Amino acid sequence: MSQSIRGPIIAILLLLAPGAAVGAQSFAWWKSEQFQKEVGLTTEQCARIDNIFQAALPKLRESKEELDKQETKLSNLIAESADEARVLRQVDRVEAIRASLNKMRTLMLLHERQVLTSDQLVKFKAAYAQWEKDHPRPPRPGTSREMPPKH
Repeated sequence: MSQSIRGPIIAILLLLAPGAAVGAQSFAWWKSEQFQKEVGLTTEQCARIDNIFQAALPKLRESKEELDKQETKLSNLIAESADEARVLRQVDRVEAIRASLNKMRTLMLLHERQVLTSDQLVKFKAAYAQWEKDHPRPPRPGTSREMPPKH
């Protein structure tokens, strides 16, 4: 990937980084000249995808802020050794918001992909796979895939 494209993509990633649910495919790939060329996007397709993204973004951000707020409340309950029933109620709130956020994000991505032809989708998948290979994500804290040792 050329240096001229790498900078804007990193900037977009940093803009969206606080929202993990917004994270995957978390750059405006349709604005990248490289993706436009490799996928064969038209100006109209870029505009349609951008409209889908812009329409979803405020609600995604709002939901992410609410998720963060509710996760903080959960952490505080755990830190103060609240009773199990209160903690479980808060876990339910957190997970309901997380599920809603993930549904919104998934629908946004579906709608973006529906703008592409089947040939473009194949090209997009290849271009995105290469982009992910060139830009590996650092592991998020607390998300180790290893199981804790048995005692």
